[in-house]
Amino acid sequence: MRNRIIDISQQSARLSVKHRQLVIRIDESEHKIPLNDLAALIVAHPAVTYTQKVLSEIVAAGGVFITCDEKRMPSGMLLPLDAHSTQTQRFHEQLALSQPRAKRIWQQIVKAKIGMQASLLVIETDSDHGLHAMAQQVKSGDSGNLEAQAAKRYWTALFGSDFRRDRFAADQNSLLNFGYAILRSAIARAICGAGLHPSIGVHHSNKYNSFCLADDLMEPFRPLIDQTVIDITMDLDTVPELDTATRQELLAVFTGDVRLADQTWDFLDAIQKAAGSLGQVICGSQSELTLPIGFAHARV
Repeated sequence: MRNRIIDISQQSARLSVKHRQLVIRIDESEHKIPLNDLAALIVAHPAVTYTQKVLSEIVAAGGVFITCDEKRMPSGMLLPLDAHSTQTQRFHEQLALSQPRAKRIWQQIVKAKIGMQASLLVIETDSDHGLHAMAQQVKSGDSGNLEAQAAKRYWTALFGSDFRRDRFAADQNSLLNFGYAILRSAIARAICGAGLHPSIGVHHSNKYNSFCLADDLMEPFRPLIDQTVIDITMDLDTVPELDTATRQELLAVFTGDVRLADQTWDFLDAIQKAAGSLGQVICGSQSELTLPIGFAHARV
């Protein structure tokens, strides 16, 4: 079961692969992790060394390798490219996807995203601030731009009227950025596993973006990251640094649960389920996506 996310951010290390295990050597200690258990390896420390075999073995086993910049924020990823038996056929189906069907897919994604935002607002503020009703009004392709309208109410209700979603800001945004980057890589991995190409989106279409489809599918999962950021910052006067402890708290969400189609799933399994349903909808064998419908555990 590929459910472990390893983050090497605070210590130098030497990485190798032996007997289908990732071997991590830190000083005189050695840690071994079966490759089949590894969902993602995040390398943020500048003094980590590894071989080509480490990279090839991780992706061959279905994992993701994530490299970070000088601020120790994710900046690139290496994904498996041969992860589905009918991959070529599905690539053709993605390219041939009709505009009406793409718009219906985006409608479902936006509806699920706003619904998850509404659920989080209920947990955090005892009110959905009108978002549940707004989710029901989403039209094909979100022609009314309700995603943006919901976002204005959502961020103000969560973090106050002064908060702005800004990837370069040093407030809660720094934690959100890290969580979203890891979420994006997990979604991209699941998309590849479903035989889809992550750059061929149904809504996002920037020609400079190699992960348009991942950016589409990750939208309903974002509030799960948001909840973790709230948990981290709730009783603090200032937003903590993105140190080892904070990174581990953010990564813990990926070992948690989420409600998906009236069942509780492990987070990474839920992502794979959603990606698999997206493949089925794109190829026309089903009409509804399997997306998050709520939080598995509300705060007590």
